[in-house]
Amino acid sequence: MVAFLYAKIRTTPFCLISVPVYAHLGNLYGTVYDQATNLPLRGVTVQLTGLGKAMLTNELGQYRFDGLVPAPYKIELSYVGFTPTVIEVVIQDDRTTFVKTTLASTSVELSEVVVSAQRAHDQQLISSLDIKLRPITNSQEILRMVPGLFIGQHAGGGKAEQIFLRGFDLDHGTDIRLTVDGMPVNMVSHAHGQGYADLHFVIPELVEGVEFKKGPYNAEKGNLATAGWVDFRTRTALDKSFAKLEAGQYDTYRAVAGLDLLGQAGRTKNQSAYLASEYSYTNSYFDNPQNFKRVNVLGKYHGHLWPNTTLTLTGSTFWSKWNHSGQIPERTVASGLTGFFGSIDPTEGGETSRTNANIQLVTATPKNHIIKNQFFYSNYNFELYSNFTFFKEDSLNGDQIRQKEGRSLFGYNGSYSTQTTIGKTSWTTTVGAQYRQDVTYHTELSHTKNRVETLSPIKFGNINEINAAAYADELIQLSTRFTVNAGVRVDYFCSQYADLLATPATTKRSAQAIVSPKLNLYYTANPRVQLYLNTGKGFHSNDARVVTSQNGREILPAAYGSDLGILFKPFPKLLVNAAAWYLWLQQEFVYVGDEGVVEPSGRSRRQGIDLSVRYQITKNLYADLDLNTAKPRALDAEAGQNYLPLAPTFTSTGGLSLQTKYGFNGSVRYRYLADRPANEDNSIVANGYFVTDMQANYAKRAYTIGLSVQNLFNTRWKETQFATESRLKGESAPVDEIHFTPGTPFFARLSLTYFW
Repeated sequence: MVAFLYAKIRTTPFCLISVPVYAHLGNLYGTVYDQATNLPLRGVTVQLTGLGKAMLTNELGQYRFDGLVPAPYKIELSYVGFTPTVIEVVIQDDRTTFVKTTLASTSVELSEVVVSAQRAHDQQLISSLDIKLRPITNSQEILRMVPGLFIGQHAGGGKAEQIFLRGFDLDHGTDIRLTVDGMPVNMVSHAHGQGYADLHFVIPELVEGVEFKKGPYNAEKGNLATAGWVDFRTRTALDKSFAKLEAGQYDTYRAVAGLDLLGQAGRTKNQSAYLASEYSYTNSYFDNPQNFKRVNVLGKYHGHLWPNTTLTLTGSTFWSKWNHSGQIPERTVASGLTGFFGSIDPTEGGETSRTNANIQLVTATPKNHIIKNQFFYSNYNFELYSNFTFFKEDSLNGDQIRQKEGRSLFGYNGSYSTQTTIGKTSWTTTVGAQYRQDVTYHTELSHTKNRVETLSPIKFGNINEINAAAYADELIQLSTRFTVNAGVRVDYFCSQYADLLATPATTKRSAQAIVSPKLNLYYTANPRVQLYLNTGKGFHSNDARVVTSQNGREILPAAYGSDLGILFKPFPKLLVNAAAWYLWLQQEFVYVGDEGVVEPSGRSRRQGIDLSVRYQITKNLYADLDLNTAKPRALDAEAGQNYLPLAPTFTSTGGLSLQTKYGFNGSVRYRYLADRPANEDNSIVANGYFVTDMQANYAKRAYTIGLSVQNLFNTRWKETQFATESRLKGESAPVDEIHFTPGTPFFARLSLTYFW
């Protein structure tokens, strides 16, 4: 969904002083900084009053106007969440006037938000509105801020969440691209499944904003961005050092700290550095104690190599270990064999770690050309024990499995962007190149017992997967009302799988390229209404173990999507975004990591409607509502047999957020997921749920006290559900029914944060 916003400045009309014609013209060059951190602000709207000239600041907070008649000018600067500012400058004959401006943060006013042709293909910025209005409790909750996106945890907190969006059961990330500061989160050809995306290495207090877009419409976003993409941005600098302690029910404890290393002395030199860490522990609400432990450490440096070149270095490491109760069948609860929070195999659990290095270089040339270079590396380890079918396959030892891998992931993102004015039109040209390589060592699926004994190997091998890509993108602002975006992307995949169980060991390879064009149109009728049409081709990428087994068949099935939408403000304090969307997939070969088999699912079609509403009730009280419908169907199956299991058909989220100048802030929020088919003929249904959460904070200059309550009304609900055929010990035959992980009961936590 695309919302393109900037803050409206209400100023007295200003008439330029009449001057004679000059033989030479002057130039205006400016930079905009965040007052709290002294870091440049990207995306600030800069307007010359009365001239109809406007632009956005670049990556280094810079803007430039050339060819100005020598005279006094008023400059209006606006950015959502910052105080609008008006400054006066005098342009002189044949000279460049330099201006430095700082903006101070302030509360959000929806009446100041207008629809802008200037921002027509910008991604929707959650940070612009929602993150500023909703307290952050954890990184997963931030992911839920994407309208229509739902997550579900079914391994006690250590495993990546299951993701649902736009009629997709995305498993753990098969068709949604997640990044943090441009670095991939998804793990392709993962031991547990394609695109596995574990966000637990993100410390929520360090998240500055989240950018997202639904659909395959952006030339820069390639692999896994079928249903959409989400990019987390962590803080470049800390406003203050802080320490935070949390304690809650079920033996839950958490400690977070962030230390500003350079302070004000660094800010005066345009430098910043900080170190942050997190420790979490909980036994959770399951009958089987979770003994969950997680450690995060992150360090970040930002500075100028040269006046127009910035360097950002980020290093982080993450480790987690846990037990979990696993999924339980409905019949065990009905019979009293287990409680609602019980377990069949108490030896399930896992351990995972990830260490990252991220180098980002941004250069802005004197002509406002932007050159970006990014290099990243991750070392990743994963081990998970699960038992989904209990005693179906092995009536003596049980069906527990181990999924394990070690991985090195490294890559590069680079782009060059330039802006040109031709007559009254503005052309922004971007070309880019990307490279990613994943090398896994001993990717394993084995039949185990009690997490200590290996009964038999099922899959065991090494994976080497390369994705190289190039793209070109043109954003043309034809007038103050009409904007066109056209792009094309070329992806090349080379996959290799070495099967170490074969005798002798065998290696298979497969390679393919795919071209993905994009075309997006925007018409801004006035500052209250914008119409848009997004269209694009993407693709569904597959696990290396799948594509190397297809003997040259199509391994990158195409995906075609479109959004027809409207963004409008019927009233000053009401913002509405609505879109009808469509997505068609050519084929999906799915590697089922729990069984080590390939399942082709054929062609599919998804279509639906998205609606988002933001309303400012009073100066301090905000309301939001998201409604999302979807009709997902398999096209190669008969009617009545063509449902897509677990794909959501209707979701809704909403709530009230309060922010006051006296330090009180908080929110009450709900999320609703309707009943949905759990199998192809809808004979088994996954029950929906309605859950309400609450957050309340009292903030002063030196400290913040917070209360977080999940499931405020103690609703009994099932967070994840699967139609699974299983057999319990002593049963004569398997039973096919819903297996589920129970959702969080009433869960309260207190927190205290101290700043210095």
